[in-house]
Amino acid sequence: MSSAPHRVAAERAVADAHRREWAFVLAATARVAGDFDLAEECVQEAYVAALGAWGRDGVPQKPGAWLTATARRKALDVLRRRQVFRTKLPLLVEPDEAEIDIPDEVAVPDDRLRLVFTCCHPAIAREAQVALTLRLVCGVSTADIARAFLVTEPTMAARITRAKKKISAARIPYRVPEAAELPERLDAVLTVVHLLYTTGHTAPTGDELIRADLVQRALHLNRMLLALMPDEPEVRGLLALLLLTDARRDTRVDAHGRLLRLAEQDRAAWDRTAIGEGHHLVVDAFRTGRAGRHALQAAIAALHALAPSYAATDWPQIITLYDALGRSWPSPVVALNRAVAVSMVDGPATALAEVDALARDTRLTGYHYLPAIRADLLRRLDRNAEAARAYRAALDLVDNDAEREFLTARLAETTES
Repeated sequence: MSSAPHRVAAERAVADAHRREWAFVLAATARVAGDFDLAEECVQEAYVAALGAWGRDGVPQKPGAWLTATARRKALDVLRRRQVFRTKLPLLVEPDEAEIDIPDEVAVPDDRLRLVFTCCHPAIAREAQVALTLRLVCGVSTADIARAFLVTEPTMAARITRAKKKISAARIPYRVPEAAELPERLDAVLTVVHLLYTTGHTAPTGDELIRADLVQRALHLNRMLLALMPDEPEVRGLLALLLLTDARRDTRVDAHGRLLRLAEQDRAAWDRTAIGEGHHLVVDAFRTGRAGRHALQAAIAALHALAPSYAATDWPQIITLYDALGRSWPSPVVALNRAVAVSMVDGPATALAEVDALARDTRLTGYHYLPAIRADLLRRLDRNAEAARAYRAALDLVDNDAEREFLTARLAETTES
């Protein structure tokens, strides 16, 4: 019988293992099951089993190994029940966790990255590839994925369900792609890594601005990608973008956890090593002559990182880069970010006209940054009553506590003035 302290310890350990080990457990199980749905089901059952077993017996020394062994055992049981034991026999030799092997000839030498490439299967629509991978491999919630794609949570849940059904109906197997198949899947994989990082950089929900575990996971995946495909400029560009953005991590909130705008951050405290590496990578990406959307975003991030102050930032060059980015990757979010740069060059009134035009784009209906940016521009124009309404509109859409606190403070400043 489990004691209360054991139950509490087990719940914490399972939550921690879910955050840290989910993808590893899933990848190892999928290799045995040969089926995404079965693997996911068995992994979920293993986590449920862990709550009871760890609450009764204590948390094992290697929670990930315990979960992997349990999930794989459950998968084997299912396969046996399906009476395919003989045909699956070569796959059913279950090694100890320490002995889980990766064949030398495998194109992707990391379980988690291999599973990302595998899930980004070209038979599935691109958005579904990315959403499914974020949910299945990276453990990002459906609600947070929905926010990244600017759709509602039910819409995203339906897309993920359809993708899983297509995998099952089309009998798409769990098969690691060959080296020659990697380039056609690379753009989707890079999108997964970028959205994983973005979700960690500014958490869509919760009480903290940053989810460091997701940030670190995205950086790790990107570094492995660079080692695997060193000649791909977009791999370099994305790593540059992540490093240049993450260099500001420690200065994005104050000692009380309050959000600080870019203009308010202590530039002396930015990570100069990361900035140097990111700048080097983005220059390399541009030298290839094949710089894409990630390299362009990295170039914008580099201009911010290298500027001596917010006011002294090369805003005209940033607008030029946003124009190029908009041509290669048309997106209302890109246009909205460009409007911020326009406000620094041509003034808030010009930028406000661009933002108001974007407000007619239904894809931004639930995007809280649209009314938040609009509110800031109105405040700079001393149109405080309209700014207050825009801040309230942004507050109705935001789900992160740190951002909510920031907007609430801005609203108070506007209504008091």
